[in-house]
Amino acid sequence: MGGDPVIGRRHVVALFLTGVLTAAAACQADDHRSAARAGRPAPAATARTFTLVASGDVIPHTSVVERAHADAGGTGHDFRPMFEGVRALVSGADLALCHMETVFGANGAYAGGPLLKSPPEIADALAATGYDGCSTASEHSLDDGPDGVRRTLDALDGVGVRHAGTARTETEANGVTLLPAGPARVAHLAYTHDAGGNPVPPDRPWSVSRIDQNRIVADARAARRAGADVVVVSLHWGTEWQETPDRQQTALAKALTASRTGGRPDIDLILGTHAHVPQPYEKVNGTWVAYGLGDQIAGQMLRDGLPEPRAGQSSVARFTFTRPARPGGRWEVTKAAFVPYVYDLDAGRTVDLDEALARGADVQGVRDRIRTVVLSRGAGKQGLTEG
Repeated sequence: MGGDPVIGRRHVVALFLTGVLTAAAACQADDHRSAARAGRPAPAATARTFTLVASGDVIPHTSVVERAHADAGGTGHDFRPMFEGVRALVSGADLALCHMETVFGANGAYAGGPLLKSPPEIADALAATGYDGCSTASEHSLDDGPDGVRRTLDALDGVGVRHAGTARTETEANGVTLLPAGPARVAHLAYTHDAGGNPVPPDRPWSVSRIDQNRIVADARAARRAGADVVVVSLHWGTEWQETPDRQQTALAKALTASRTGGRPDIDLILGTHAHVPQPYEKVNGTWVAYGLGDQIAGQMLRDGLPEPRAGQSSVARFTFTRPARPGGRWEVTKAAFVPYVYDLDAGRTVDLDEALARGADVQGVRDRIRTVVLSRGAGKQGLTEG
């Protein structure tokens, strides 16, 4: 993954417009906040649906960490303003999932690359935004060894954000992350294609969950036995900066979505991260696959020695699941949608591009590019909508 030099970039959205959007998002979110982190209201007994929102990689490069330090007034780090543009969408969902790509450092020992160690205050921002859980399996999961894994999961536990993909103990690694989602229980499983060249501790081979088709299927079936109504799998996979899913992605997606027990799919949704750019969505064997959500928050990255203009572009996925007509049936996705986003490096904020465009910002080119990529494998004809 490219580094993060401090490189000036033209504002994707003017600062005044970003401020307007931030304020609007905060107002819309206020109605949800009393429930978001203290526990959303118990679902009505007759509830038949729930909504799940998922977003891409959170990668606090050096410039992102410096911005958080400035937002905190020079004391500590405050990442909460960066997420304001997505807070209404996230906190309004019954279940919201993120991807925390980096581990947390200690005592100010933070690094923005090539090894990544982030300030633990980012956990507070994830909780304040309304995230219920995060996948933590990535090629950076072992950038600070077992201590980094422990600090990261301890910090997430401390703010009530659940996690999947890395573990402090073998028992934790073999457990199932079950999350309430309205009237349903959702299992969140997470895996990475590799550990980024970091050595896996021989006495802790379970520290990071690696992609293995047979293991993923076995874990999904175990999650179902543990009471999961819906099984969601997060995969850190693919080829960096490639908008088209590679052969490993398409082959694995086909194999995983074909797996069934008693005629019911073992996996109900696949969410992809790692590519740094948005990738397509599509239904495979009747199951939605978002091959790559892009980077929700990241610094400027280089490709072939030059700043990559697509850095910070992403889509946020929103799926509505509906209760089956008969017990033991599948919770079907009855609505599928995406929202194009960009992390504005200069403003240090996530921006909903549809909202920004409606308010007159010059972002149509970026919005249209994300839309084109997301729909490039026929997802529009399969029912995916924007917004």
